[in-house]
Amino acid sequence: MEKTPVLILAPLPDFLMQPLLAAHVCHDYFHAEDKAALLARVGAEIRGIVLSGGTLVPVALLEQLPKLEILSVFGVGYDGVPVDWCKANGIRVTNTPDVLTEDVADTASALVLMTSRKLAAASRFLRAGAWEKGPFPLAHALRGKLAGIVGLGRIGKAIAHRLEAHGMRIAYHGRTRQDVPWEYVDSLLGLAQAVDFLVLALPGGATTKHLVSAEVLAALGAKGTLINIARGSVVDEAALITALQNGTIRGAGLDVFENEPHVPEALIQCENAVLLPHLSSGTHETRAEMARLVVANLAAHFSGAPPLTPVC
Repeated sequence: MEKTPVLILAPLPDFLMQPLLAAHVCHDYFHAEDKAALLARVGAEIRGIVLSGGTLVPVALLEQLPKLEILSVFGVGYDGVPVDWCKANGIRVTNTPDVLTEDVADTASALVLMTSRKLAAASRFLRAGAWEKGPFPLAHALRGKLAGIVGLGRIGKAIAHRLEAHGMRIAYHGRTRQDVPWEYVDSLLGLAQAVDFLVLALPGGATTKHLVSAEVLAALGAKGTLINIARGSVVDEAALITALQNGTIRGAGLDVFENEPHVPEALIQCENAVLLPHLSSGTHETRAEMARLVVANLAAHFSGAPPLTPVC
């Protein structure tokens, strides 16, 4: 059977590239030195695109692909994809939801524990030989604390259940009240004022850019910790750095940043922040299942069947 031409817009792991190469003619736009020349040569043939969750997809690029039918996203987030434009032009978009829920929720829970108990700092303390000179300073317990989750979707709910197991109370904010046993707060500012931990699990994109502003951080206050496993764009990173430096908030646990993989040196120097390199779904098991879904969505579409996990 003739292989379908697809365009690769992001660096992808071998365990995804190998099945893609077996089923498709893959043109590597991401690594191409002369992208314009590549599009001039193959743009009229491309029927699919494969990209990662954080990839920005300009409409100007899509307009050069007259036979394009589907974008298959290797990730649950798709805020870089112009979904409305794709809908208007009859182009399918798929992602890989559900399979990464548990790993991302585990990471959020770990960041809550690490920031509260200062576990990363304690490890550095021991390795530096400081224990010989005296005990590590006391940290804070989780039991009885209030965690506020912003974005109570699949991942947000999974985080809530994990934090309840630590003895924490749960509140949440989102577009609508849900049938859940946790307190609903109708404003982000009100939630920030009430909670000890503000946990971000909402989508990125233009509508949520810098939703967590200096005002929200001030409301969170000196007792509060910000946890972000959503998108770096959701937080005003400059305002966050200032809040951490000035003690406006107690701390932060971050797996995502505004301009990945660049992390500002000023943020790295904040001892009250735990920083991870966007690894929340980074397990062999989850990434393999995400890769399977990317390939399966393409296979279903090109065989005339509905995609397994459509966005539109």
